[in-house]
Amino acid sequence: MRFSVFYGAALVLLVAGLRELLTGSEENRCSMTYMYEYPEYRRVTLPRRVSRLYPAYGLYLYGEGLYAQETRALKLSGAPVLFLPGNAGSYKQARSLGSVALRKAESLDGGVHLNVFTVDFNEELVALYGGSLRKQTLFLHECIKAVLRLYKGQERPPRSVVLVGHSMGGVVARALFTLPRFSPPLVSLILTQASPHLAPVLALDTHLLGFYSAVRERWVRHADSLANVTVLSVGGGYRDYQVRSGLTTLPCSPGDPNKLSLVATAVPRTWVSTDHLSIVWCKELVLATVRAFFDLIDPETNQFTDCVVRRMEVLHHHFIRHPVRMLDETPEAPLPLPDSPEAWNEVNALRLAYSAPKEGQAKYFLFALSSRRKAYSHFYCRSNNMEMSSWVYGCVQKTGSMCVRAVDLSRGTELLPPYKVLVLSLSDLSSVSHLVVAASNLNGKQFTVECEWQRQEAQTVSVSVPHVLSFGLTSSDVTVNSSGLLHTVELEHFHQVYQSFRITVTSHCKVQKDRMANVYRMKVPWFREDFLTTASVPSVTEISGMLHTSRPGNTSSALLQLHTAPNCQYKVLVRTSFPRVMGQVLRFCGPQLPVYMAVTLLLACGGQLWSIARTGKPLEASQAVGWGLQPHKVGLPVYLLHLLLGCSQFQEAWSALGLPAMDALPPTAPDHSTLEGGPVDEWPHLLGPLLYLLGATLAFWGSALLRLSLALLSLAAAPLTRPSVAPDCGTLGRRRQALLLLVLSIVGGTSCGAVAIFSAFLIHLYRVVRLQMAERSLSHMLNLAPEKNNGGEENGAGTGAAPPGVYRQRNGGGALLSEGLLHQVKSDLQLHLSLSALFTLAIMLSAPSLLHWARNLRYSPRLDPDSLWPHTLPLLAAMVLLIDCSCHALSHSKLLRVVCHLPLPLCVAMVTFSPLHLYRLTYFLSAALVPLADSSWWQMNFIRPIHSWLRLFPLTLLRCSVDVPQCWEGACHHGWLFLWIHPSPSADV
Repeated sequence: MRFSVFYGAALVLLVAGLRELLTGSEENRCSMTYMYEYPEYRRVTLPRRVSRLYPAYGLYLYGEGLYAQETRALKLSGAPVLFLPGNAGSYKQARSLGSVALRKAESLDGGVHLNVFTVDFNEELVALYGGSLRKQTLFLHECIKAVLRLYKGQERPPRSVVLVGHSMGGVVARALFTLPRFSPPLVSLILTQASPHLAPVLALDTHLLGFYSAVRERWVRHADSLANVTVLSVGGGYRDYQVRSGLTTLPCSPGDPNKLSLVATAVPRTWVSTDHLSIVWCKELVLATVRAFFDLIDPETNQFTDCVVRRMEVLHHHFIRHPVRMLDETPEAPLPLPDSPEAWNEVNALRLAYSAPKEGQAKYFLFALSSRRKAYSHFYCRSNNMEMSSWVYGCVQKTGSMCVRAVDLSRGTELLPPYKVLVLSLSDLSSVSHLVVAASNLNGKQFTVECEWQRQEAQTVSVSVPHVLSFGLTSSDVTVNSSGLLHTVELEHFHQVYQSFRITVTSHCKVQKDRMANVYRMKVPWFREDFLTTASVPSVTEISGMLHTSRPGNTSSALLQLHTAPNCQYKVLVRTSFPRVMGQVLRFCGPQLPVYMAVTLLLACGGQLWSIARTGKPLEASQAVGWGLQPHKVGLPVYLLHLLLGCSQFQEAWSALGLPAMDALPPTAPDHSTLEGGPVDEWPHLLGPLLYLLGATLAFWGSALLRLSLALLSLAAAPLTRPSVAPDCGTLGRRRQALLLLVLSIVGGTSCGAVAIFSAFLIHLYRVVRLQMAERSLSHMLNLAPEKNNGGEENGAGTGAAPPGVYRQRNGGGALLSEGLLHQVKSDLQLHLSLSALFTLAIMLSAPSLLHWARNLRYSPRLDPDSLWPHTLPLLAAMVLLIDCSCHALSHSKLLRVVCHLPLPLCVAMVTFSPLHLYRLTYFLSAALVPLADSSWWQMNFIRPIHSWLRLFPLTLLRCSVDVPQCWEGACHHGWLFLWIHPSPSADV
């Protein structure tokens, strides 16, 4: 009961974190993209060799309506774009990109359009099974060559293809450059959506990690040869709980200008967080992508430009900083001057607030710089006039009250949701005498312009954030008396991903009037993960203070920018949100929980073995799992290893032994190497015990759910199976064990190793179900059996025979049910329930291979490559041999004491080497189960038969001395081998 209460409280903690992870972010504000006509996917015929090598894959051209009819013969003239689906993704996900591109082309002249192709990867689970990634990369190479062959008849055919990869499709796109026969000029631009470039989400096999290592080797250590390849990676934000945005950062050499990583919340005119699937169809993001693609087309060739500088200008324009002006507008266009001097107004005040009237008029404001350079550092201006035109200029020649010649300063404009903003540093305007703000509304459109001079130091305040373990009981606050339009709050010591805060901004104005909306912006200096919130005045607004990446160096902390209304007061309150802290822990460290589940279950099994060695019977399964939480025994050795590895001599000895690097907690810095491990991130020391607690909670309630499921299954199977109360019900025997192991080994080698493991798991579950049925039958019979009186007579209706299959005790002629038999069945059941939990974890780790094999069974009966075979052959042998394992045999095993000492060092090794390499858990489980199976099998098939034969040998000699011919005839007929294989449990032979 105490374990249920403790793990119940831990489950509440876990559920709070899961709830925050799954539903704690903003609601889905993405607009849906719709097809105006029925979508069609025209299959592109590939060479026969390619079709034979990759029968499950395909290449399609997307089309709608008239365009689909015109391209039936695959005579194309547009710019090729190739979409790559991700993990379990469909090639039909390209319809959003293709449909918006068609609508965009209809509004343009000159026949400029895109040909959107899409690849069918058979919806493979490549994020979990890495064996197909190499094959997908090779097929993608063939698709690119096939696409370019379709344009051979053109006067100016395309020389490259733009790739758009979703999820693992983006990783496959970058893997193209690892192929020895791939020509890099075939791909000039790669745009990835929610692709885990930094590291895999779950490292479940060696092929997945090997694939990532090869890609990283090519892009980081040989970056010079890929300098002309432009890559843009877009993360989904906090709504994407499958691939956290920190993993979407591109591992590349420092200072590479052609590799950009950002989050969708920071993309201009998007500003929304997307989940893992909606990032493909989110209209705001698809529009930004399509606009960028059309701006990348060279008007002379109607194909994508080969100029690297042009590509970066376009991507910066649409994804980094939108200046609210046309991309190709001349930066220093001459200022059209009005005819009358009444259009010019010189502003001598510190702040300008102007609202354009309904009547159209020309209006220009002049701000003199000479009197402001010493007192102020910046000039801030904003306007909700969203026309794509220049609006702020620097005057270099002034005549009277008018500016004769000016340079355009609007390129630094930044688009925010309600208005555009421009911040100019006065130190950069040495050649300018006046600033000119154009506020003309010749079309009669109404808008507002607000400008002011600023001292940036005076408008920046700092507040120290509360400690992460304050649990929201303490808070930090700062009050800003808004004398300006822009304020910056520096959140000191806020630079780690495990920190999470609830930031409340309260605005209050003494005078109630119409004002421009406030914009609160969470800005992270080391990564483009800005998050914007729009609020009215007055209001109370709550902002989630969380990070996608940790600070990589000694850069500044996170900032909160407040675009405020003048003459208003703002109070910023920062309080730790513990549910969000738990959500961040699960977001970053959730993939490590299987390690601590395995540690808990293995220590539970070790506890049962110690109980068998000392008392002859195991603990209850729930009690054993409850005692599996022992962080002091596991965490302390791991911590000591971390300390020792800080010593160079110990590191040399570690390397000399050939041991792999220790797995640290997951990396969080945007430019950190992950595949080799290494503790460089500032994770707190309490995080390890916390993960252990969460993993033990999952193990406790997961094993409880498994026991409940098996109990219900035994109830359902009871009417279908003849009940048996023998303790060996469901066992195989030595001959059938050998035959089963041989058959499963052949099946695993010829088809899939996961099939063999899953088959052995099902047979073991049958053994557990039979034990549960036997326990229930024995308990029922024991309740119905009559009791003996002192004289040996039964208190009931005479002497009756025990049910079939039940041993009887002869005592005064009464028939009593053996309670020892019931205890033996219960003991075996508790042991096998713990083993079933361990086997279930092994099955979960091998499930991706099994699913991949089942999905591709019609193409090939064998999984190639199979990451589980033959490495899991020892685990398979242990699972088969442990089917017949019994507590009675283990209690008499001489090897049991040795086996009992194995779980703890193996658990320490798990935590040391498995957090970033989950596939190693199978190896450690094999190392624990094989000695256990060996001790049990040796005791049951050798030691126990010899002991029984030695016990029966004197009685056999006595009988032979009385009747030698009969004894010799029986020995020859049955053979002494019968006594060795089938020893009788009783002495009455």
